[in-house]
Amino acid sequence: MEVGGQAVIEGVMMRNKERFAVAVRLKNGSIKVLKQKSSKYPKLFSYPFMRGIVGLLYTLYDGIKALMWSSNQQLEEKEQLTKREIIGTIIFSLLFAVAFFVIVPFFSARLISPEGFLFHALDGLFRVVLFLGYLLLISFLKDVKTLFKYHGAEHKTIYCYEEKQPLTVKNVKIYSRFHPRCGTSFIFIVLLLSVFLFSLIEGSAAVKLASRILLLPVIAGIGYELIKLSGRYSKNVLVKILISPGLWLQRITTKEPTDQQLEVGIAALNAVVD
Repeated sequence: MEVGGQAVIEGVMMRNKERFAVAVRLKNGSIKVLKQKSSKYPKLFSYPFMRGIVGLLYTLYDGIKALMWSSNQQLEEKEQLTKREIIGTIIFSLLFAVAFFVIVPFFSARLISPEGFLFHALDGLFRVVLFLGYLLLISFLKDVKTLFKYHGAEHKTIYCYEEKQPLTVKNVKIYSRFHPRCGTSFIFIVLLLSVFLFSLIEGSAAVKLASRILLLPVIAGIGYELIKLSGRYSKNVLVKILISPGLWLQRITTKEPTDQQLEVGIAALNAVVD
């Protein structure tokens, strides 16, 4: 069964259709594991493209739960995040993402060229540059470096599992930290798709701006299908060329993990596939 995952605070979350598990390294050095059933969406939404839109929301929901649980494991009881604080953080993050990666590039491009091909090209270019700059900037933060190491541990562990090898630190270490089904690659594909699709939309500035926000779920659905195909045909020469930018980008968002971090990734995956 196909397994995905994500890095969390001092740990790794693994997920398949049946369940998800979060493993974190506590301050005392031990590993703590949380297991829950994965959020499932109705079969009505299991068709191509639709499953990308709806499934992404459910995956995001489980991912946020995992991230917040892992964060609270590193805090004293009095310091732990409340539901209100979590919801506020999520809303702020979404608004920031829309403002920084949609609105800022849009109006920056209009200052140079209000209409035509140049506007669409600049809008897409600014969006990609801001995304790359943002990743590079946060990659220098100490906590983010640790997060990116756990991201590498997640990829290596999944690769080992997909190759049907025993999940041991010795085995997991030899695999690549770059994976074609990574969320980083997905975001990059969405960015490239948006450059093309948004260039087809004509109308007033308000229509163009609204379309860039409202069509994001549609683009995400298309991107999801492309990511699934890239994982299935990752050894095809043409697919290798198409996914290479996303894999290159993972040089920023993943780092080589320590043996202790690999142990956490293995614990999370074992809790999902046992």
